[in-house]
Amino acid sequence: MRVLFIGDVVGRPGRRVLATRLAELRRAHAADVVIANGENSAGGVGLSGEAAADLFAAGVDILTGGNHVWHNREAYDLLDSEPRIVRPANFPPGVPGRGAAVVQTPAGHKVGVLNLQGRVFMQEIDDPFRIGRQQAAVLRGNVPVVIVDMHAEATSEKIAMGWYLDGRVSAVVGTHTHVQTADERILPEGTAYISDVGMTGPRDGVIGMAREGVIERFLTQLPVRFQVASGPAQINGVLIDVAGDGRAQSIERIALIDGS
Repeated sequence: MRVLFIGDVVGRPGRRVLATRLAELRRAHAADVVIANGENSAGGVGLSGEAAADLFAAGVDILTGGNHVWHNREAYDLLDSEPRIVRPANFPPGVPGRGAAVVQTPAGHKVGVLNLQGRVFMQEIDDPFRIGRQQAAVLRGNVPVVIVDMHAEATSEKIAMGWYLDGRVSAVVGTHTHVQTADERILPEGTAYISDVGMTGPRDGVIGMAREGVIERFLTQLPVRFQVASGPAQINGVLIDVAGDGRAQSIERIALIDGS
C-alpha cells in the first residue's frame, strides 16, 4: 500500500490548494490512501463541517486532529458522527469522537489510523505511550497497515514515540509544528518515521498565520488576533510505501508550491 500523509491543513488556503492539486498529486504518486491532519483547517484553528467536507471532496480519505480540534463546538458532533475523522486517543474517557479507526477507502483499501497527542509543553492529558501501544495492538489485530499521527510540540517526544512503536505500526509521523523536518527514515523494525510532516497552507506567513500580527505579538507581548495568511500556498507531506506485512519500505518527503 502507498500512503500519502498531508501535513497540517491551515484554513481556506490549505483547503483550496488541496482542491486544485491533490488529485494530480495522488495520481502522480499512485497513492492508495490519503490522510491529512485537519485540526487547523477551519479559519486557521479548529475543524468544522464545511472544512471537513471540502477536504473529503478534494480527495482526502481520513482526517486526523490534535489539540486545536476542540476549538469549534460544532466539531464535537462531527467527531461523533463521522467515522473518517479521528482525534487524539489519549484524551480522557467520555470526550467526543474516537482516537483510532480502521477505514476503508472507496477503492477498498483498509488502513488503521491512530491519533496521539504529546504532553511536553502541551496539555497534561493521558499517557500517549501506553495508550498508543494498546491502541496499536488493537488495530494490528484487524489490519496490517497502521499509521500513527503523533501530534506533539517536542521533537524528543515524537522521536521517543517512534522508537517505542517501532515494529508495532507501519509509520509514526509527527504533526503540530507546521515546519517540515528532514529526518525521515525507516527504523530497524520496519516503522517509517519523520518528526514533522509540515504544513499545507500559506507559505509566506508564520506557520500559516499573517506575519504582521505574529510579529506584533512578539514585539509587544500583547494579545493580537491572528489571521490566516494570504499569498502562495504550499503542500507538505510524506509518501510511505508499506509492504503486505505492514512493514514500511520507504518514506519520501513531498514539498510543493501551488503553481510549481
